[in-house]
This record gives sequence, structure tokens and C-alpha cells, in this order.
Amino acid sequence: MKFLLSALALVLLTIQAIPSRADAPPQKTFAAPNNMQISIEEIGPVTQTTDLQIICIFKHNAAGDQYIEAMQDFNSKQGNFLSAIRDRGEFVGELGETFLYTPPAGSITPKRVLLIGVGDKSSVTIDALRLAGRIAVREAVRLGVTNVSFAPTFRDQGSSTIDVGEGDAATVEQVILAYDTEMKLQAQKLGPAFNISNWTIEAGPKYFDGAVAKVGAIVSIAADELKQRNSSPYVKS
Repeated sequence: MKFLLSALALVLLTIQAIPSRADAPPQKTFAAPNNMQISIEEIGPVTQTTDLQIICIFKHNAAGDQYIEAMQDFNSKQGNFLSAIRDRGEFVGELGETFLYTPPAGSITPKRVLLIGVGDKSSVTIDALRLAGRIAVREAVRLGVTNVSFAPTFRDQGSSTIDVGEGDAATVEQVILAYDTEMKLQAQKLGPAFNISNWTIEAGPKYFDGAVAKVGAIVSIAADELKQRNSSPYVKS
């Protein structure tokens, strides 16, 4: 009897240790061209499990950069690393500027982080996010990562100029188009054999539904755009 009670207790502990599906953050996934999955997930970059975490960063403000909620958490969890490289002028955040690093041990869960500059906060446009999407894909291919997470973080840096869902959709459109080019390069032996299996857009609770609606629509639009593309080889034989 004592053995049976011990075994039952062990079973109960094991069941309690298994996370329920209800504990998982809200997520919506769309099938994109070239066998890539596009996901919207209600999660922040600090706790994301990914090969590469990408974050958009505004140009450094000498009077002080603004970090709110997710960005404040992201900076503080890494011992204010982000503040340090910006205050020293080692990463300014100019439009198109990139900065790749490995997070401090024991700080956040992503394996690597790529910062992409989107320029001055006061004059940012949606084209900055389109550019960031193209850069992000090409850097992901160069690094050989298969699971990528992308966080624009405009709201968490004090900017409300661009609607979150529209910004996410603009980024995803360029991700799909740029990735298609990479696949064509592979097929013509002009690039390394490689696949990105999942591309996740991170969205806060307030913006999750809007991001799902607008990203879902743009995935279909981008797929139609690809059908109109020139499919002839890049190099004439």
C-alpha cells in the first residue's frame, strides 16, 4: 500500500509539471510561400525561445533613449547592455544599421540578437519597417538560422506614429518577398542550401488581434505578388 501511494504521488507530481495548453501564449500561424510559417505570438523578446531575436531600434537620442515595458525589461535583464552600446556611440541606430551579439549568459532566452536601426523616431515611416524586413531575412540566411523572431518595439520606445498591425504587415510582406529571392538563388546554385521554417512576429496583448488580422491578409497578398514575379533565371546561359 505504501508503495502504491508513493507511485500515485509521483504520477500526480508529473501531471502537475506538464504545462497545460492554456498556459501557452496566444499564437496564430499562417502558411506562407516557400514552406515558411508566419506566426503572431503574444510574447516578449526576453522570454522567447528562438535562434535569432530581431529588434528594431530608433536612432540614439543624446538626451536619453526611451525604454518602456518590453524594451525596459529587455535592457535591464541584460545588465543595461543596450544602453551601454548606444550611449558609447557603438550602435547609433541609423536607418539600416545592424548589430549582432550573443546575450549575456543567464540573461534572456534567445540564442542571438540582431538589432536593426530604423532611424530618427520623429520622422520614422513604414518604409523603415519594410527595409528592416528585407535586412532581417538576408541576415537570417547569412547566419543560417531556421527559427526567427521579430519585434518592431516601436510602442516600447515611445512611438505611436505607425499602427502596430500595419507595421507588422509591411514587415511580413517584405520578409516573404525577400525570402522568395533567396529561394530562387538557391535553386540556381547562387546561394547556400537553407530554409527558414518559422518567422514569428511578437505582439503585446493590446495589439495581438490587430496584428493577426493585418498579417493574415498580407500573407495572401504577398503570395499573389510572387505569382506575378519574373521567374526566368538571373544568369543567361
